[in-house]
Amino acid sequence: MERSKERDGGEGVAEQELGSGPRGLKLRREIGLWSAVSLIAGCMIGSGIFMTPQRVLIYMGSPGASLVVWAACGFLATLGALCYTELGALIPESGGDYTYILRTFGSLPGFLVIYTSVLVSRPATIAAVSLSFAEYSVAPFYPGCSSLPQVVVKGVAATGILLLMLLNCWSARLATMLTNVCTMAKVLSLLIIVVGGFVVLGQGHGRTEALLHAFHNTTQQAGHISIAFYQGLWSFDGWNSLNFVMEELRNPHQNLVWAVMITMPLVTGLYILVNISYLLVLSPSEILSSDAMAVSWGNRVLGAWAWLVPVAVVLSTFGSTNGMFFSGSRVCYVSGREGHMPQLLSMVHVHRLTPAPALMLTAAVALVLIIPGNFSTIVNFLSLIAWLNYGTTISCLLYLRMKEKNLPRPYKIPTFIPVIMLLVSVYLVLVPIVDNPRMEFLYIFLFLLSGFPVYFLFVYFRCQPKCLQMATLHFQLLLEVAPTTKNVD
Repeated sequence: MERSKERDGGEGVAEQELGSGPRGLKLRREIGLWSAVSLIAGCMIGSGIFMTPQRVLIYMGSPGASLVVWAACGFLATLGALCYTELGALIPESGGDYTYILRTFGSLPGFLVIYTSVLVSRPATIAAVSLSFAEYSVAPFYPGCSSLPQVVVKGVAATGILLLMLLNCWSARLATMLTNVCTMAKVLSLLIIVVGGFVVLGQGHGRTEALLHAFHNTTQQAGHISIAFYQGLWSFDGWNSLNFVMEELRNPHQNLVWAVMITMPLVTGLYILVNISYLLVLSPSEILSSDAMAVSWGNRVLGAWAWLVPVAVVLSTFGSTNGMFFSGSRVCYVSGREGHMPQLLSMVHVHRLTPAPALMLTAAVALVLIIPGNFSTIVNFLSLIAWLNYGTTISCLLYLRMKEKNLPRPYKIPTFIPVIMLLVSVYLVLVPIVDNPRMEFLYIFLFLLSGFPVYFLFVYFRCQPKCLQMATLHFQLLLEVAPTTKNVD
């Protein structure tokens, strides 16, 4: 079988296997180092840095403590990314958390991960970022309005999800081009905010009083601190995005490490400087009362050019959502290949070569989550699931260190790093539940419990109703999709 010439930063389209045997579809290695850096940065820099500084300040109570939280979140995200780097080098397969837990602890834990990812985590992330995209899209049309009409906000968010679903179904190349353009807009918008804040300080108009009394009124409640970390770590979510597409990464053992080492310090530094800029321009009370903080900053600093900020933020959040569709489809692809999800989700369009069924399911669940939720509630709900998965995945690394000492490890981190991350994961999962029990925590627990009968019924005992098989056949014909084969290069 011959491959066409690979292109760095390409669309990652499937290639057709023309050798002996049945005709199949498989993904090519098209992601080089700088494309890997762009993917991680593009997924990390989304709505969080424009939305969560306000909420971190609410829960921490003081500007100084909120800056400490941001620095600590960047440090923890870097440690987590290093843990995932070793796992990615040890198990060079696509799928991220799902694949590592499946290969280490077996079928049931792996299924529970993909069950929550496909039906909750990935769609909830898309819903939250889409709500952020909608708020910044709508804010310029309601000047001076402290509370935006939720019907309009959710309508715009739903429209954005549908447009991105159609774009990703139509062409992987167009989706990749959109991600690249939006990543440039994200970095540019953050640099504008950083430079603008320090220009204001140099002109003698900076609000330094908040920094002079930086730790006044800092909270001492463990539950509030945990929620603040949830909100801050949300802005760094995406540091493991490259692990979802390992089978499409060129020279994975080297490029995975370098991509993480380049991206994490860059994003952490930008986030801290952006928060300082916010505090230099806006008072804490203005930050707490604004629904679109970056827009308020732009109105104060840029004057007639203030429209640049909401445009940049809209492009940023839109591109981040697009990246989530892209990586999420790979998780569905792997789970369908492993038999943990309906086979239909592992299929791609025979002409467009895009995972249309997986994209449609993700979009449908995200639209449902938009209806009752708001950004803060979805983030808290999602963060608990995310850190439960992160803790379980990092425990895989420690387990393999003890049980599989002789496995070849192209890259190895000190043992104290996964130990710290495991303890942090346990803290972030348990403390909010103990300190401030909420109904959404009960919903998460019940949802996880529901995964057990689903697993034993449909995966372990392989109960396949004829109606499901017929539905798969009809949808396969309707959507013009075909099964995929594993990349075994």
